[in-house]
Amino acid sequence: MSSFSRRSVKIPANGVELDAWFYLPNQKQPAPAIVMSHGFAAIKELYIDKFAEKFAEVGFAVILYDHRNFGKSGGDIRGEIIPHQQIEDMREVISWLSLCPEVDAARIGVWGSSFSGGHAIMLGALDRRIRCVVSQVPTISGYQTFLRRTGSDVNTVRKAFHEDRIKRFQGEAPSYRRVIAQDGEPGIYSSTGAEEFYGAAWTLAEGWENRVTLRSSEKASEYEPGLLIDRVSPTPLLMIVAEDDTVTPADLALSAYNKALEPKKLCMLPDGHFDPYLKHSEKSVNTAIEWFEKHLNKSHK
Repeated sequence: MSSFSRRSVKIPANGVELDAWFYLPNQKQPAPAIVMSHGFAAIKELYIDKFAEKFAEVGFAVILYDHRNFGKSGGDIRGEIIPHQQIEDMREVISWLSLCPEVDAARIGVWGSSFSGGHAIMLGALDRRIRCVVSQVPTISGYQTFLRRTGSDVNTVRKAFHEDRIKRFQGEAPSYRRVIAQDGEPGIYSSTGAEEFYGAAWTLAEGWENRVTLRSSEKASEYEPGLLIDRVSPTPLLMIVAEDDTVTPADLALSAYNKALEPKKLCMLPDGHFDPYLKHSEKSVNTAIEWFEKHLNKSHK
Protein backbone atom coordinates (compact mmCIF):
# COMPACT_ATOMS: atom_id res chain seq x y z
CA MET A 1 0.00 0.00 0.00
CA SER A 2 1.33 3.43 -0.94
CA SER A 3 2.24 5.82 1.86
CA PHE A 4 0.61 8.70 -0.04
CA SER A 5 -2.14 9.49 -2.53
CA ARG A 6 -2.13 11.76 -5.56
CA ARG A 7 -5.04 13.58 -7.13
CA SER A 8 -5.36 16.08 -9.95
CA VAL A 9 -6.54 19.58 -9.06
CA LYS A 10 -7.06 22.90 -10.81
CA ILE A 11 -5.81 26.00 -9.01
CA PRO A 12 -7.15 29.47 -9.96
CA ALA A 13 -4.32 31.97 -10.36
CA ASN A 14 -4.61 35.46 -11.80
CA GLY A 15 -7.19 34.65 -14.44
CA VAL A 16 -6.09 31.14 -15.44
CA GLU A 17 -6.35 27.64 -14.00
CA LEU A 18 -3.11 25.85 -13.22
CA ASP A 19 -3.05 22.09 -13.69
CA ALA A 20 -1.56 20.43 -10.61
CA TRP A 21 -0.99 17.17 -8.80
CA PHE A 22 -1.69 17.20 -5.07
CA TYR A 23 0.24 14.59 -3.12
CA LEU A 24 -0.97 13.77 0.39
CA PRO A 25 0.72 11.49 2.91
CA ASN A 26 -1.52 8.92 4.57
CA GLN A 27 -1.89 10.59 7.96
CA LYS A 28 -4.66 12.22 9.92
CA GLN A 29 -2.97 15.39 11.16
CA PRO A 30 -2.26 18.37 8.87
CA ALA A 31 1.07 17.90 7.09
CA PRO A 32 3.89 20.29 6.28
CA ALA A 33 3.79 21.09 2.58
CA ILE A 34 6.06 21.81 -0.38
CA VAL A 35 5.24 23.88 -3.47
CA MET A 36 7.02 22.63 -6.61
CA SER A 37 7.20 23.93 -10.17
CA HIS A 38 9.23 23.14 -13.26
CA GLY A 39 11.95 25.09 -15.01
CA PHE A 40 12.20 26.93 -18.33
CA ALA A 41 10.01 25.32 -21.02
CA ALA A 42 9.58 22.12 -19.01
CA ILE A 43 6.50 20.39 -17.55
CA LYS A 44 5.74 18.65 -14.28
CA GLU A 45 6.11 15.16 -15.78
CA LEU A 46 9.75 15.83 -16.68
CA TYR A 47 11.42 13.93 -13.80
CA ILE A 48 10.40 16.23 -10.95
CA ASP A 49 7.25 14.21 -10.29
CA LYS A 50 9.63 11.54 -8.96
CA PHE A 51 11.00 14.13 -6.54
CA ALA A 52 7.45 14.93 -5.42
CA GLU A 53 6.79 11.25 -4.76
CA LYS A 54 9.89 11.01 -2.56
CA PHE A 55 8.83 14.06 -0.58
CA ALA A 56 5.33 12.64 -0.09
CA GLU A 57 6.69 9.25 0.99
CA VAL A 58 8.40 10.83 4.00
CA GLY A 59 5.33 12.78 5.11
CA PHE A 60 5.13 16.03 3.16
CA ALA A 61 2.09 17.22 1.27
CA VAL A 62 3.21 18.40 -2.16
CA ILE A 63 1.60 20.57 -4.82
CA LEU A 64 3.34 20.16 -8.19
CA TYR A 65 1.95 22.20 -11.05
CA ASP A 66 2.53 23.40 -14.60
CA HIS A 67 3.14 27.08 -15.12
CA ARG A 68 0.59 29.00 -17.16
CA ASN A 69 0.96 28.44 -20.91
CA PHE A 70 2.49 24.99 -20.35
CA GLY A 71 1.21 21.46 -20.03
CA LYS A 72 -2.49 21.34 -19.20
CA SER A 73 -2.50 24.69 -17.42
CA GLY A 74 -4.43 27.58 -18.91
CA GLY A 75 -2.99 30.54 -20.74
CA ASP A 76 -3.66 32.19 -24.08
CA ILE A 77 -0.09 32.48 -25.38
CA ARG A 78 1.30 28.97 -25.33
CA GLY A 79 4.98 28.75 -24.57
CA GLU A 80 5.17 32.26 -23.09
CA ILE A 81 7.35 32.59 -19.99
CA ILE A 82 7.13 35.80 -17.97
CA PRO A 83 9.08 35.19 -14.75
CA HIS A 84 7.34 37.73 -12.54
CA GLN A 85 3.93 36.45 -13.70
CA GLN A 86 5.01 32.94 -12.76
CA ILE A 87 6.02 34.22 -9.33
CA GLU A 88 2.63 35.91 -8.84
CA ASP A 89 0.94 32.66 -9.85
CA MET A 90 3.11 30.77 -7.39
CA ARG A 91 1.94 33.05 -4.60
CA GLU A 92 -1.65 32.18 -5.49
CA VAL A 93 -0.73 28.50 -5.30
CA ILE A 94 0.61 29.13 -1.80
CA SER A 95 -2.67 30.79 -0.85
CA TRP A 96 -4.64 27.85 -2.23
CA LEU A 97 -2.44 25.37 -0.41
CA SER A 98 -2.65 27.25 2.90
CA LEU A 99 -6.44 26.87 2.88
CA CYS A 100 -6.36 23.08 2.44
CA PRO A 101 -7.38 21.34 5.70
CA GLU A 102 -4.84 18.58 5.04
CA VAL A 103 -1.99 21.13 5.22
CA ASP A 104 -0.36 22.96 8.12
CA ALA A 105 -0.30 26.48 6.68
CA ALA A 106 2.45 27.50 9.11
CA ARG A 107 4.83 24.94 7.58
CA ILE A 108 5.03 25.55 3.81
CA GLY A 109 8.29 25.28 1.89
CA VAL A 110 9.18 25.86 -1.74
CA TRP A 111 11.32 23.75 -4.09
CA GLY A 112 12.43 25.01 -7.47
CA SER A 113 14.94 23.93 -10.07
CA SER A 114 16.69 25.86 -12.85
CA PHE A 115 14.38 28.77 -13.82
CA SER A 116 12.03 27.94 -10.95
CA GLY A 117 15.10 27.68 -8.71
CA GLY A 118 15.29 31.41 -9.25
CA HIS A 119 11.59 31.64 -8.40
CA ALA A 120 12.26 29.79 -5.13
CA ILE A 121 14.83 32.41 -4.18
CA MET A 122 12.43 35.21 -5.09
CA LEU A 123 9.60 33.65 -3.09
CA GLY A 124 11.86 33.19 -0.11
CA ALA A 125 12.77 36.87 -0.28
CA LEU A 126 9.28 38.25 -0.91
CA ASP A 127 6.77 35.98 0.84
CA ARG A 128 7.19 35.33 4.55
CA ARG A 129 4.62 32.55 4.45
CA ILE A 130 7.46 30.46 3.03
CA ARG A 131 9.31 28.74 5.88
CA CYS A 132 12.01 26.94 3.93
CA VAL A 133 13.62 27.20 0.47
CA VAL A 134 15.34 24.62 -1.72
CA SER A 135 16.84 26.08 -4.89
CA GLN A 136 18.39 23.55 -7.26
CA VAL A 137 20.76 24.68 -10.08
CA PRO A 138 19.00 28.06 -10.00
CA THR A 139 18.85 30.95 -12.41
CA ILE A 140 20.79 33.73 -10.70
CA SER A 141 21.38 36.39 -13.35
CA GLY A 142 19.49 36.32 -16.60
CA TYR A 143 21.61 39.17 -17.91
CA GLN A 144 24.97 37.51 -17.29
CA THR A 145 23.72 34.20 -18.65
CA PHE A 146 22.34 35.97 -21.72
CA LEU A 147 25.69 37.62 -22.42
CA ARG A 148 27.54 34.32 -22.14
CA ARG A 149 25.06 32.46 -24.32
CA THR A 150 24.86 35.03 -27.10
CA GLY A 151 28.47 36.21 -27.13
CA SER A 152 29.25 38.39 -30.14
CA ASP A 153 25.67 37.97 -31.41
CA VAL A 154 24.20 40.00 -28.56
CA ASN A 155 23.18 42.98 -30.69
CA THR A 156 21.61 40.74 -33.33
CA VAL A 157 19.53 38.99 -30.68
CA ARG A 158 18.46 42.27 -29.12
CA LYS A 159 17.39 43.52 -32.55
CA ALA A 160 15.21 40.41 -32.91
CA PHE A 161 13.65 41.14 -29.49
CA HIS A 162 12.82 44.69 -30.58
CA GLU A 163 11.37 43.60 -33.92
CA ASP A 164 9.19 41.03 -32.18
CA ARG A 165 7.83 43.71 -29.85
CA ILE A 166 6.87 45.91 -32.79
CA LYS A 167 5.16 43.01 -34.56
CA ARG A 168 3.19 42.07 -31.49
CA PHE A 169 2.21 45.69 -30.86
CA GLN A 170 0.81 45.75 -34.41
CA GLY A 171 -1.31 42.70 -33.70
CA GLU A 172 0.86 40.05 -35.34
CA ALA A 173 1.49 36.62 -33.84
CA PRO A 174 4.48 36.25 -31.52
CA SER A 175 7.75 34.83 -32.83
CA TYR A 176 8.87 31.46 -31.46
CA ARG A 177 12.15 29.64 -30.84
CA ARG A 178 12.82 25.93 -30.53
CA VAL A 179 13.91 24.77 -27.09
CA ILE A 180 16.10 22.07 -28.65
CA ALA A 181 16.91 21.56 -32.33
CA GLN A 182 14.10 20.12 -34.45
CA ASP A 183 13.42 19.85 -38.19
CA GLY A 184 16.54 21.80 -39.08
CA GLU A 185 15.77 24.66 -36.69
CA PRO A 186 18.38 25.36 -33.99
CA GLY A 187 17.39 25.30 -30.35
CA ILE A 188 18.06 27.60 -27.42
CA TYR A 189 19.93 24.70 -25.84
CA SER A 190 22.31 22.64 -27.94
CA SER A 191 24.17 20.39 -25.49
CA THR A 192 23.68 16.62 -25.43
CA GLY A 193 22.39 16.88 -21.86
CA ALA A 194 19.76 19.44 -22.83
CA GLU A 195 18.63 17.45 -25.86
CA GLU A 196 18.27 14.29 -23.78
CA PHE A 197 16.44 16.11 -20.99
CA TYR A 198 13.93 18.05 -23.06
CA GLY A 199 13.62 15.30 -25.66
CA ALA A 200 12.30 12.98 -22.96
CA ALA A 201 9.25 15.23 -22.65
CA TRP A 202 7.86 13.80 -25.88
CA THR A 203 7.48 10.40 -24.22
CA LEU A 204 6.89 11.43 -20.59
CA ALA A 205 4.15 13.98 -21.22
CA GLU A 206 1.31 14.31 -23.69
CA GLY A 207 1.44 17.32 -25.98
CA TRP A 208 4.73 18.93 -24.94
CA GLU A 209 5.63 21.62 -27.48
CA ASN A 210 9.26 22.19 -28.32
CA ARG A 211 9.01 25.95 -28.51
CA VAL A 212 8.81 29.14 -26.46
CA THR A 213 8.05 32.67 -27.53
CA LEU A 214 10.94 34.94 -28.37
CA ARG A 215 9.66 37.27 -25.68
CA SER A 216 10.32 34.48 -23.16
CA SER A 217 14.03 34.70 -23.94
CA GLU A 218 13.92 38.48 -23.69
CA LYS A 219 12.24 38.39 -20.28
CA ALA A 220 14.61 35.66 -19.10
CA SER A 221 17.54 37.93 -19.99
CA GLU A 222 16.10 40.57 -17.64
CA TYR A 223 15.45 38.23 -14.69
CA GLU A 224 17.74 38.73 -11.67
CA PRO A 225 16.85 36.54 -8.65
CA GLY A 226 20.38 36.89 -7.32
CA LEU A 227 19.76 40.54 -6.49
CA LEU A 228 17.34 39.50 -3.73
CA ILE A 229 19.18 36.51 -2.31
CA ASP A 230 20.30 38.36 0.82
CA ARG A 231 16.64 39.02 1.60
CA VAL A 232 15.75 35.33 1.88
CA SER A 233 17.14 35.29 5.44
CA PRO A 234 15.88 34.51 8.05
CA THR A 235 14.11 31.87 5.94
CA PRO A 236 16.46 28.86 5.65
CA LEU A 237 17.97 28.48 2.17
CA LEU A 238 19.46 25.33 0.63
CA MET A 239 21.21 25.73 -2.72
CA ILE A 240 22.09 22.69 -4.81
CA VAL A 241 24.73 23.55 -7.41
CA ALA A 242 26.22 21.41 -10.18
CA GLU A 243 29.99 21.90 -10.48
CA ASP A 244 30.06 21.95 -14.30
CA ASP A 245 26.80 23.82 -14.85
CA THR A 246 26.94 26.18 -17.83
CA VAL A 247 23.16 26.58 -18.30
CA THR A 248 22.74 28.35 -14.98
CA PRO A 249 26.45 28.94 -14.47
CA ALA A 250 27.94 27.48 -11.31
CA ASP A 251 30.17 30.49 -10.65
CA LEU A 252 27.15 32.80 -10.58
CA ALA A 253 25.37 30.45 -8.17
CA LEU A 254 28.37 30.25 -5.84
CA SER A 255 28.82 34.01 -5.87
CA ALA A 256 25.14 34.45 -4.98
CA TYR A 257 25.38 31.84 -2.23
CA ASN A 258 28.22 33.82 -0.66
CA LYS A 259 25.93 36.86 -0.53
CA ALA A 260 23.08 34.93 1.09
CA LEU A 261 22.71 35.28 4.85
CA GLU A 262 22.25 32.54 7.41
CA PRO A 263 20.68 30.08 7.82
CA LYS A 264 21.94 28.57 4.59
CA LYS A 265 23.51 25.41 3.23
CA LEU A 266 25.32 24.56 0.00
CA CYS A 267 25.27 21.14 -1.66
CA MET A 268 27.71 20.65 -4.54
CA LEU A 269 27.01 17.92 -7.08
CA PRO A 270 29.37 16.78 -9.83
CA ASP A 271 28.68 17.16 -13.55
CA GLY A 272 26.30 19.45 -15.40
CA HIS A 273 22.99 21.26 -15.17
CA PHE A 274 20.69 18.36 -16.02
CA ASP A 275 22.41 15.69 -13.91
CA PRO A 276 20.62 16.42 -10.59
CA TYR A 277 17.37 15.18 -12.21
CA LEU A 278 18.58 11.63 -12.94
CA LYS A 279 22.27 10.83 -12.52
CA HIS A 280 22.54 12.48 -9.12
CA SER A 281 18.86 12.54 -8.20
CA GLU A 282 19.32 10.42 -5.07
CA LYS A 283 21.73 12.93 -3.59
CA SER A 284 19.70 15.96 -4.62
CA VAL A 285 16.43 14.48 -3.31
CA ASN A 286 17.87 13.26 -0.01
CA THR A 287 19.64 16.56 0.65
CA ALA A 288 16.38 18.42 0.05
CA ILE A 289 14.46 16.02 2.32
CA GLU A 290 16.97 16.57 5.14
CA TRP A 291 16.58 20.34 4.79
CA PHE A 292 12.78 20.21 4.71
CA GLU A 293 12.66 17.84 7.67
CA LYS A 294 14.95 20.09 9.68
CA HIS A 295 13.01 23.28 9.01
CA LEU A 296 9.41 22.21 8.35
CA ASN A 297 8.95 19.41 10.87
CA LYS A 298 8.81 21.84 13.76
CA SER A 299 6.16 24.29 14.84
CA HIS A 300 6.36 27.98 13.97
CA LYS A 301 4.63 30.76 15.86
